[in-house]
Amino acid sequence: MSLTPKETTDLLRDIGHQPKKQFGQNFLIDGNIVRKSIEMADLPEGLPVVEIGPGLGTLTRRLLQAGHPVHAVEIDHGLLENLERSLSPEIGKGRLSLQRADAVKSPLGTLPEGIDEYAVVANLPYAISSAWLESLLATGRLPLRMVLMLQKEALDRMWADCGTKNYNALSIFLRASFESGTRHLVSRQCFYPAPGVDSVLARMDRLPSPYLFADPTRALIRKIFTRRRKQIGSLAKREEARECEEILTWLESEGLSPTLRPEQIEPQAWLSLERRD
Repeated sequence: MSLTPKETTDLLRDIGHQPKKQFGQNFLIDGNIVRKSIEMADLPEGLPVVEIGPGLGTLTRRLLQAGHPVHAVEIDHGLLENLERSLSPEIGKGRLSLQRADAVKSPLGTLPEGIDEYAVVANLPYAISSAWLESLLATGRLPLRMVLMLQKEALDRMWADCGTKNYNALSIFLRASFESGTRHLVSRQCFYPAPGVDSVLARMDRLPSPYLFADPTRALIRKIFTRRRKQIGSLAKREEARECEEILTWLESEGLSPTLRPEQIEPQAWLSLERRD
């Protein structure tokens, strides 16, 4: 069961915790949205789930009830201690693993190496959503599915279309590995404290043949998009000789004009750009 606003404030008072803005702590208090998260994920029983920012454990409990081993990453020491106390039986049974860490540095928590089939279901702290996704992609271990609570504006940027002002490097990286699925708009009143932004519950499914950019290529694409309004040919000439050659060769092989701006190049075309170490 989800906590009501009063139950949430009472529990926070009992454990001596004030929501921390720097950690993006807006606790989900609507049981319908928690249930929607589980339904939207539609996962087979027993599939491991990574949860980022479990907070008071509302979603964690529902995932455990649905039969999923949960690997949760929580940066806040006080919240982690509360979870360790309140969910100690699940920890003892090996069904819940908690890690105190910065999720950007530990995007998969304690998920064991070798587990390739898993999901991510999380009320993702908005302050780290893009950085966490970048870190996840860098691991090379892509989840079968993600159901994430995200700031609407951030989600729009992540899945922005080519040629729009929001199109960016992360848009390219995500589209290479995932397909955008169901979305559900979530009221600000479903959280305590209520955030000052609109939220969306979003599903993303791993593609049958996902593409992972090499680290140097991701870095180069991010660098190019810091000057997104410049012509790609002009940007290439500002780079080191080898990078310049790589970009110009790529443009020629794709039949792309050097007068194009980065924001005008379709996601698929970027897949053939590979940087050497």
